[in-house]
This record gives sequence, C-alpha cells and structure tokens, in this order.
Amino acid sequence: MPVRRFIGLIAVIGSLALAAPAGHSQSSSPAQSASIPQAGSQAGNAAAPAPAFEVAAIHQNVTDQSGRSHIISSPFDGHFRAINVSLSALVRWAFEMPETRILGGPGWINSTKFDIQAEAGGSVDAEMHGLSSDAGRLMKERMLQALLVDRFKLATHPESRELPIYALVVSKGGAKFGAIQSNGTTINSGRGHIEVQGSNSVALLAEELAKVVGRVVVDKTGIDGRYDLILKWTPDDVAAPGSNGTEGSSSGPSIFTAIQEQLGLKLESQKGPVQVLVIDHIEMPSAN
Repeated sequence: MPVRRFIGLIAVIGSLALAAPAGHSQSSSPAQSASIPQAGSQAGNAAAPAPAFEVAAIHQNVTDQSGRSHIISSPFDGHFRAINVSLSALVRWAFEMPETRILGGPGWINSTKFDIQAEAGGSVDAEMHGLSSDAGRLMKERMLQALLVDRFKLATHPESRELPIYALVVSKGGAKFGAIQSNGTTINSGRGHIEVQGSNSVALLAEELAKVVGRVVVDKTGIDGRYDLILKWTPDDVAAPGSNGTEGSSSGPSIFTAIQEQLGLKLESQKGPVQVLVIDHIEMPSAN
C-alpha cells in the first residue's frame, strides 16, 4: 500500500512507515549517528528535565482495519496526536530512528495500534510558538520520549554493532538529479517506487532504501541539499512464469539497477559499525 507523508505541520505515517525527520539541514547517515537518546535509563534521568505533556489520553485502536496510520504534530505548539499508530512507529518518531536500527521488544509493538491525544501546559505551548522548526521538533520528540517512559514504561539503551550494510555512493557517471527550491519534506513510498523530497533528500532516500533491501543503508554520497528523487523498479517477486512453465522475465529493472540508471547512484555491500537503539523493556500503557 502506498505511503504518503507530509512532515511539518502534519506528519502522516502509514503502514508502519518511518517518520522522516522534519526540517533538518545537516545530513547524517544511519550508521554514523553520534549518539542516541536513552529512554528510561539512568543517563536519561540525569539529563536536564524535558518539558512534558500535561495531559495524555491513550487508547488501543481496535476498529480501524485500513492499515493507515497518522501522526499529527506541529513543531510550534505543545499538541500531539496519533491515530491508529503502532508503538514501534511512535518509538521511531520519538528517536528519529529508522526501523532497521531499532531492536528488541515484543511482537505486539508492531501489531497493536493506539490513538493518542496529548497536550502540554500553556507555558510550554507559548514557548514552542517562539522556537524554530528544528528546535520545536526536537522538543516534541523529547516530550514523546518522556510520555513513552511514563505510560509504556519504555527503557532503552544505544549500542554500536558491526553489521552488514549498503553504502549509497555516486556511480561512475555522476548523480542524475538537480536541486529544487520548494519547502517541506515529502516521502511517498510503496511497492516498486520511492519519491523523496526534503532538505536532506539523499539521506532520506537512504532510509527508505533500507526498508526495501533489508539492511542499513549509509549515505556516503557527500551530497547535501534539497532534491526531488524519484525511483521506480520491479520487485523481485513480480516476474510471472512463462506459458510453458519456464521462468518469465520481469517488466523492469531491479532496485539496484534502477538506482544507477535513474539517479546515478549505487549500493555497495560493506560491513561497518551501526548505531542501534535496543528496547530493554516496554509494557502496555497505563490507564488514563
């Protein structure tokens, strides 16, 4: 099912898709993150207290079978809303962490969906009105981390692990895309296609590719900036058998070929240190 998200005033996440960081101007690859915040840890508790939501209603969603999930959040106020969202997706949003780098936790963190309506007090709301988009998003992430610790008893710790990765690099002929001047961040991904646009477009592409190829994808292109990147390929299982029972041919390129032909980039298999977030403990939410 295609997934479309608009990050900024409204962030929409569908079918367990990863929420893309909003408003980032500095490119950072998944395997090169300097540090990961810890939830429910001694280190996290020793840090300066973060603003918190004053009230939060959390309910399990058992009626919406569409598979569509939404996170609605502005970096300029103290309100947060999630509709039919898995706990795994909430953790990814709160820590700006791709799905491939969050480890541990029971199976229900992906299968059970929740609705959340949270609001901060007036002083926090007023403070956020004066923040930049980046600062407001970071504050909202810390507030959601605190909510997950309080209501879901979330405890995590970061680790660096040596894992197989793909390095996203520029191919011999050079990159095949030009800069654009529009605002906001858009990620539209689905079966056989990815389109990303944002201030860190190539880094966003690497995160989306990771969900397709099953490994962390590290952006080693050295390309910063805002681009509209469109990638289309034929999934491996699309090829149908021929009429005589022999294997049929696919109608388009593989994802590895498409990256080179359409974007002038390529994926190289490597092994390297990857910063991951390990879920040590988590529970069903406490009562409202």
